[in-house]
Amino acid sequence: MWQRIKNLYHLGIAIIANAWFKFPSKKLTVIGVTGTDGKTTSTSLIYYILYSAGFNVSMISSVGAIIGGKNYDVGFHVTTPSSFAIQRFIKKAVDSGSKFLVLETTSHALDQYRVFGIKFDVGVLTNVTHEHLDYHKTYENYAKAKAKLLKMSRIAVVNKDDKSFPLLNSKFKIQNSKIRTYGMSSGSDINPKTFPFKSNLIGEFNKYNILAAVAACKTLGIEDNQIRRGIESFEPPKGREDIVYEKDFTVMIDFAHTPNAIDQILKSVRTFAKGKIIHVFGSAGARDTTKRSLMGEMSSKYADIIILTAEDPRKESVEKINHDIESGIKNNELRIKNRTLIKIEDRRKAIESAIKIARKGDLVLITGKSHEKSMNYGQGEEPWDEYGVVRDALRLRSE
Repeated sequence: MWQRIKNLYHLGIAIIANAWFKFPSKKLTVIGVTGTDGKTTSTSLIYYILYSAGFNVSMISSVGAIIGGKNYDVGFHVTTPSSFAIQRFIKKAVDSGSKFLVLETTSHALDQYRVFGIKFDVGVLTNVTHEHLDYHKTYENYAKAKAKLLKMSRIAVVNKDDKSFPLLNSKFKIQNSKIRTYGMSSGSDINPKTFPFKSNLIGEFNKYNILAAVAACKTLGIEDNQIRRGIESFEPPKGREDIVYEKDFTVMIDFAHTPNAIDQILKSVRTFAKGKIIHVFGSAGARDTTKRSLMGEMSSKYADIIILTAEDPRKESVEKINHDIESGIKNNELRIKNRTLIKIEDRRKAIESAIKIARKGDLVLITGKSHEKSMNYGQGEEPWDEYGVVRDALRLRSE
């Protein structure tokens, strides 16, 4: 009940913001992208395909905003900014002469009306996996919040292989006439057979991100050769499968912070890691606790050494959070005995330890924080630089 009251307040703010900036989205073609995993990569892909095709295009995503070619910071721990910030960015995009705007959109932003009033021409849903059940309570509620973007859009681009797909028509009343599907199977409108492509991105999960971008761009009328050219030269955004060191061993930073994302990135790196995989991660405090054991389970499927550490614990005990993760790790007691499951609460020390023990051919995978510039220990946001910590750890190792 309290959340509904708060959402009505957010709705009022969104209406005022739209009116204040004179409904700027009406002057653009807006592509909204939502989903549990793959939002940022899919948003960036669509932006890059349009940009490389010669269009004036802007983008707002969790790694920042690009408006008329100029980069802007969206703030700490922010994916979809506030209504006034969004409308201000959209107005800047209009003023810069942009024809297209690609907007990454969270379930919270949709539920809280932060994107209310935006004229979405295309809405893209990547997937709906286990996440944010502390807020939405059930998977169906979570999927329903995501589906709001599809209802708001002229055309809905959806992943036919995802388990959320059957709900779209039966529960959420998304009309078949407005749906364009993509997936790996031949039953989807866009699949690797109907649209073959080449890409430098790794993993099956990125094939889905690419297909989502293809479906969105084809809906916009972009030519196939322009789409393929953009896909071939696209590099992932910061903090997504980001290899930051590659010599005798490899260090990769990735934002994976859900069970599905951890499963997908580890499954992908397992195919090319020559030695051991050393996985450093934790889970956010005061957020969905039900995903923690699943994250542990996914990591233990592929990682040879697991180092559990802090990841925005807020006011929760890091020890308690890591105990929850550990409960899903297969053979956890044996791993502790063999020193293949290690718990280091200080994230800096955890990363230093992972890099220190890495041997030739090993891959150190650090997930959960990536591009974020702050850490929350319960006293507000404190500066954090995952990339800087890795650089320091590599320097320590070489001394």
